[in-house]
Amino acid sequence: MKILVMCGNGLGSSFMMEINVKKALTELGVDANVSHTDLTTGRTMDADIYIGAKDIMDNFTKEGSKVIGLENIMNITEIKEKLSANL
Repeated sequence: MKILVMCGNGLGSSFMMEINVKKALTELGVDANVSHTDLTTGRTMDADIYIGAKDIMDNFTKEGSKVIGLENIMNITEIKEKLSANL
């Protein structure tokens, strides 16, 4: 499974989200390939699940993939809950 974490610029916030997504996946016992990028590049990349802040993910679609928008990008509990619902 491939998970792509995205933010507007693909720098600091997406990297922090990537770390938290990896922690959440470890706690869930799920093995996945997780990487981060900016929104524009992310539109050209294939993944099973796309994750980002709710405000940018509300307008993101990718046919055949799941899209998760986070209210709080630092909240591991929210990340775990939303990942669990989409695995």
